[in-house]
Amino acid sequence: MTQSGKLIYLIAGEPSGDLLGARLMVALRALSTGTIRFAGIGGEQMRAEGLVSLFPQADLAVMGFAEVVPRLPTILSRLRQTIADIEAMHPSVIVTIDSWGFTGRIARRLQVRGSTIPRLHYVAPMVWAWKRSRARKLAECVDRLLCLLPNEPAFFAPYGLDAVHVGHPVVEKSVPLGDGVAFRQRHHLAPDAPLLVMLPGSRHSETSRLLPIFAAAALLMARRVPGLEIAIPTVETVEAEVRREVASWPVRVRVVKAAEKWDCFAAAGAALAASGTVALELAVARVPMVIAYRVAPLTAMILRRLLTVHYVCLLNLLLDEDAIPELLQEACTASALADAVLPLLTDSAARRRQLGDAARALALLGDDGESPSLQAARQVLTMIQPGSDP
Repeated sequence: MTQSGKLIYLIAGEPSGDLLGARLMVALRALSTGTIRFAGIGGEQMRAEGLVSLFPQADLAVMGFAEVVPRLPTILSRLRQTIADIEAMHPSVIVTIDSWGFTGRIARRLQVRGSTIPRLHYVAPMVWAWKRSRARKLAECVDRLLCLLPNEPAFFAPYGLDAVHVGHPVVEKSVPLGDGVAFRQRHHLAPDAPLLVMLPGSRHSETSRLLPIFAAAALLMARRVPGLEIAIPTVETVEAEVRREVASWPVRVRVVKAAEKWDCFAAAGAALAASGTVALELAVARVPMVIAYRVAPLTAMILRRLLTVHYVCLLNLLLDEDAIPELLQEACTASALADAVLPLLTDSAARRRQLGDAARALALLGDDGESPSLQAARQVLTMIQPGSDP
């Protein structure tokens, strides 16, 4: 297959999608026999692979009904800017990655405007968990859907959507294992010092609600665990905010860049994390965790009416059981978080049980055959129409 000079337009609206996009770019180059060019929107990972982002990804990294409203003027402006850029560049294929609140609007507007550029969406929106009627709208405005979970294609099939299971990149053999010893040496941590990793999210709407609770929980845990160390790997969308907030914490915290994340995980005894893809990464790194989340009261009220599943953590969803502690909304308090995390820092039955459950969940994602990123890249390349404009 010759794809010389073909332009692939990628849109990733948040850091988890940015990581998927970066791995997809690497895979596309590996499979392409010609020159592939990239344009679109991404974060630091995709920029490291050569993408010149149309605008900062942080402009889109927001989640929740009430949380979106203050950002609507910016989001709508970026929506118009993106549509205009796509129409001006006329890429060979458009790949939207996760962030369906924004990327779905891009797909729908292109559909309404009669665009014939193939549209592929990577990461199925969890409409099966909260609003099944949206599956039909998804099928109307994208040409192919790349699914991370094995059960998702069957769900979308009745809607006439070309849905393909490619697997979750978190299980790829190329995922780094991390060097915990090197991390401790770089940050002057004693080899036996208990280390808790905190992950308060990648959006302002997450960090602004979770950091104050994490701070109070950190103080409670530090009083009960002598020599407790805390590290926070962060991403550029919220790094300045995280550094500013933890500067006033009553306990010492090391804030490290995303490049050190896997080394930090390898050194950690346990994690306190916002709900998201990071739960799978922690499971791969064999770090037991507690999942925390808070949204605006209005958002919580709406979600409780819409959700049809009992869990938010993907590991629990895969197992359909309460394997990973989830402390959400009113249950997300400093004392509850501290009580749930502390047993995981020691060689406790709770720690051993959770590591076993996490391994079972990861096994359901599968790790046989070609890597998920390469499978996704193959699907993208087949969407490029012969003779399409470069």
